[in-house]
Amino acid sequence: MSSNNLLIVGLGNPGKKYDKTRHNCGAEFVHLLSESLKISLQKEDKFFSLYGNKQLNQTKVHLCIPTIYVNESGKTVSSITDYLKISNEQVLIIHDDLDLPLGKIKLKEAGGHGGHNGLRNIIDSLKGDANFKRMRIGIDHPGEEDVVKYVLSKFTKKEKKLLEISFNNTLNLMDLIFSGNWQQAMLELHS
Repeated sequence: MSSNNLLIVGLGNPGKKYDKTRHNCGAEFVHLLSESLKISLQKEDKFFSLYGNKQLNQTKVHLCIPTIYVNESGKTVSSITDYLKISNEQVLIIHDDLDLPLGKIKLKEAGGHGGHNGLRNIIDSLKGDANFKRMRIGIDHPGEEDVVKYVLSKFTKKEKKLLEISFNNTLNLMDLIFSGNWQQAMLELHS
C-alpha cells in the first residue's frame, strides 16, 4: 500500500520579535495543527525549518515551519520537496493574505504570488512552477497605512479571538484535505 505525501508549510518569520504578528499566521496555524495531530516539530537544518511527519491513513503528512525569513521560504520548500521527492501538487503553503478580510480562510489550487514575497520566492525556487496548493488566511488590508509595518504588527486581542475561531473551524476540515477531498474542503470552507 503506497502512501500519498502532503507537505504543509506555514509561512512566518523566525524569532521572538515576529511571534504572533500578522505575517506569521501561516506558521501559527501549522503550530496549532501539529498540536492537534500530535506531531512534534524538530529543528531540521537541512530543510531550514522545524519539521515533523505522521502517517494518517493513506497520507503521510509532513508539517514544516521555515526557520528562515518569509521572503526566503523557497529554500525550505525546494529542499524538502527535493529530499522527499514530492511533486508541487503535494504541497500546501499556508500564508497571510492582505486581500481577504481578517479571519477569512480560503483554499486555492494554484496561481501567482499576488504580491506575497514568500510565495514569489517559493515559485522562483520551484523553477517558476506555481502548481502548489495554498491556504490563504485573511489579515485585512491597512489601506493607506504602511503595508510592511502592518504585516509585521501584532494582532489585537479582538482580532486574535476572531482568528482563533477561524483556525479552529479550519482544523475541523483538515481531514478532508488529508484524505485528498480538496473540492469538498474548499466547498465547506468557502460557504
